Amino acid sequence: MLIENVYIAPVAGPEIESGYIRIEGDRIAELGAGPAPGVPDGTARIDGTGCLATPGLVNTHHHLYQWASQGLAQDATLFEWLTALYQVWAAMDAEVVHGAATAGLGWLALSGCTTSSDHHYVFPKGRGDLLAAEIEAAREVGIRFHPARGSMDRGQSQGGLPPDVVVEELDDILTATAEAVDAYHDPSFSSMLRVAVAPCSPFSASAALMTESAALARAKGVRLHTHIAETMDEDEHCVKQFGLRPVDYMEQLGWLGPDVWFAHTVHLSDGDIGKLAATGTGSAHCPSSNGRLGAGIARVSEMLRRGANVGLGVDGSASSELTPLAGEMRQALLFQRARYGPDALTARQALELATLGGARNLGRAGELGSIEPGKLADLALWRVDGPFTAAVADPVCALVFGPPPPLARVLVGGRSVVEDGELRTVAQDEAGRAGVAARQRLLRLAEERGFTAAKEVHPET
Repeated sequence: MLIENVYIAPVAGPEIESGYIRIEGDRIAELGAGPAPGVPDGTARIDGTGCLATPGLVNTHHHLYQWASQGLAQDATLFEWLTALYQVWAAMDAEVVHGAATAGLGWLALSGCTTSSDHHYVFPKGRGDLLAAEIEAAREVGIRFHPARGSMDRGQSQGGLPPDVVVEELDDILTATAEAVDAYHDPSFSSMLRVAVAPCSPFSASAALMTESAALARAKGVRLHTHIAETMDEDEHCVKQFGLRPVDYMEQLGWLGPDVWFAHTVHLSDGDIGKLAATGTGSAHCPSSNGRLGAGIARVSEMLRRGANVGLGVDGSASSELTPLAGEMRQALLFQRARYGPDALTARQALELATLGGARNLGRAGELGSIEPGKLADLALWRVDGPFTAAVADPVCALVFGPPPPLARVLVGGRSVVEDGELRTVAQDEAGRAGVAARQRLLRLAEERGFTAAKEVHPET
């Protein structure tokens, strides 16, 4: 395949105003300015005139099942929101998860995303194989998938936040997590599926679960993920229960290192930032969710300046309704500038957060996140020549500063997942309807268990 006449923003290396990208198999073979030399007969050609080529975007934090519970607890803090929704989520089954994941992953692909993680940590008993359900949805949609097998073992009876009905026993968690890694994790260069180990948070996972999960992940050679430092409530909870602030607590548990990435990291001290940078611990910045829940603005520009890695995440759909990953570049840029001034984050830094920063979080910087020969052909072609978009002289500015431009093509390993703004792997309307059906089913199942979310849907009543 050959993409021609395209503006290339490779993230690593200088931009090319009009050039080509040649793909062989699932990898980028070469790129350069002007027309491509010596194109073999039979090469499929894509005319990129009027398009901006970027690496495919990488989503480093999500909760796909939450697609089925969007619009609830609209004016709540994180802890209030969780308390309201845990009882709803306790009713989910594999059918709900598959429908929600199909819609959520399709939506991500339509915003230029080619690789997504997912942190699934609610496993109510007797509800089917929830992890398998979302893995199957990712296979159907056709983007690279990094499910993080989450877990909670600190219910309310143990001083945790979640109700006991949604937590698991420690031994069951470790067994199920090991089985998930053994069944699904593919460490190969071209892998479409890798598994991480991901206890939910300090207020829902015991110290034993955190330390034993870290040991399991390192024995299996996979990555570690959890929520950390999202709200001041969490900060106060950690100090009260453990005598330590969140990052110090994670350090005590052996949870800092280049194989770890945290979600949120909103409330960090200078010393916390230094520890993340020194240990190579990554962060997933989720600006829309942090704003929606009133959690605060992460110190991203300071983290970058001090050498800490940061990627982007849309977070759970129910705390970040219908958020496209491409839009998080704009949110990140605006939030940093609102806090620190107009030079706090540039458009190209925001693009790097969404691509190479995300690839580093997932341990795939050698395979993904930039347009370079030898890397996987995961690419997004944005139409920046529209009647309004073309008024912006700089195409990267048009992508980041404004609403996401239309997508001409999204390629995953050279395979078209999106063409001309439409999904090509699954029927787009069917994917959307699957998400609606998942919501209807989840709320019905919750009501059958004696819990109604009606007051959360319409808080004025």
